Amino acid sequence: MATATAANIVSAAFPELSTTRPIANVATAPLIEIILGRGEAHLSARGAVTARTGKFTGRTPPNRFIVKDALTADRVAWGKSNQAISPESFEKVRRRMAAYLDGREVFVQDCFAGGDPAYRLKVRVVTELAWHSLFVHQLFIRPSAEDLQTFTPDFTIVSMPGCEAVPAEDGTASGTYILVNFERRLILIGGTYYAGEMKKSIFSVLNFLLPERGVMPMHCSANVGADGDSALFFGLSGTGKTTLSADANRRLIGDDEHGWGANGVFNFEGGCYAKCIHLSETGEPEIWNAIRFGTVLENVKLDPATGIPDFNFEGWTENTRAAYPIEYIDNAVLSARGPHPKNVVLLTADAFGVMPPIARLSVAQAMYHFLSGYTAKLAGTEAGVTEPKATFSTCFGEPFMPLSPMIYAKMLGERVTQHSARCWLINTGWTGGAYGVGTRMKLSHTRTMVRAALSGALNNAKYNTDPIFGLEVPAEVAGVPTEVLNPRNTWKDAAAYEKAAKHLAGLFRSNFERFSGAPAEIAAAGPR
Repeated sequence: MATATAANIVSAAFPELSTTRPIANVATAPLIEIILGRGEAHLSARGAVTARTGKFTGRTPPNRFIVKDALTADRVAWGKSNQAISPESFEKVRRRMAAYLDGREVFVQDCFAGGDPAYRLKVRVVTELAWHSLFVHQLFIRPSAEDLQTFTPDFTIVSMPGCEAVPAEDGTASGTYILVNFERRLILIGGTYYAGEMKKSIFSVLNFLLPERGVMPMHCSANVGADGDSALFFGLSGTGKTTLSADANRRLIGDDEHGWGANGVFNFEGGCYAKCIHLSETGEPEIWNAIRFGTVLENVKLDPATGIPDFNFEGWTENTRAAYPIEYIDNAVLSARGPHPKNVVLLTADAFGVMPPIARLSVAQAMYHFLSGYTAKLAGTEAGVTEPKATFSTCFGEPFMPLSPMIYAKMLGERVTQHSARCWLINTGWTGGAYGVGTRMKLSHTRTMVRAALSGALNNAKYNTDPIFGLEVPAEVAGVPTEVLNPRNTWKDAAAYEKAAKHLAGLFRSNFERFSGAPAEIAAAGPR
């Protein structure tokens, strides 16, 4: 167990402290002993640590703020996703956290973000909870013992769930806060036990820093085939980003966050953060087998008698998660790097049941759908949602993108063009009707279509153009029933399909009005 002095751990963030007791860079097994000894989590029958995250079982975007100062004032795209907070308010919260930290035992992990050493960020994470320390140890890239001897962080995260803000005094929205200060290279998190806030905070930092260095940061998974053909999978939660990239026939580069730079594509992380609601060994064997000793399960219920995880239990949340190091995937690329992508896949889960399951995209169409970032929320998943609800998250990751969306979209278009990458839209949502009437697209069919696209089998296929969405849809895909490819053919009521499709097309057009400055060819690439 490595230890460090309070001075060299927290001096940059909290120079006034001298009595904090840090426990630094503890490895997996002894850290699990600490977690269990402190009663922070339980050990499942499969050996995974299983923790609860309290009232927040996901991120809390309304409580995320970026400090507005000379560095960020003219660069950040301020708005609902990028809320501003003053340096003075940040300092008030920092002092409140300093008082909370005084004399407290904390856990420290020094780690890297970025598989390409040319663009790597050194990150120090200070946590109140030992299981949070295990979480970041598994999800970020782990430095060598030699690296740790000279480690000086470029950015520091301090996560103290028990340290709540006082909004009236501190200028926060609530007692919960995620505050990002680019000038001081410091992130403060409090009032939430959800570990994913730490992961996504560093993603936001990289989304701010890397474009200036010529790297496109991306909310996507990535894998590579036997012939060195990398593929990217963009998509929001629930669209299949992790599931489809974990393919026994291809090697996994990463499941969530990547950069596309001069040297190719590289994973930002050293682990995976997979949704595991309704996880099964037959449907997702790679993820199933990764849940073992060292993995962190969030909000997964255990049988009290056997300790066996119940992956079908939704009583606490549908956002159950498994965090594990990428080497737990048998065919992972441990270097976290791959060549320039040959295919770019945009994923959506259309709960209206009207979008084709696969379509070939032009560069302009890829930029349009990248900017749109469409998927759908389902009836019953949120209070007041009684029918499918369209969700548009620009760049398939709006809450994490501090800069103007057009900056990221332009980078995508340039790279796709430069490297002659093929672009695809894959709908993993509903067929034969909307949610509640139709059925979810079969995973086996989706996998077959994705494999056909990546292999080049569809390069010379015959395509039909969808009259509403303007998308090129292959007439045949070997192994997939022909009627599935045309969603019209899966509906019993053609008029009902037409009405639903035109409704969704209108939602696309209304949403794209926010991009009034987009080039005409991109604006014209959307639904008609």
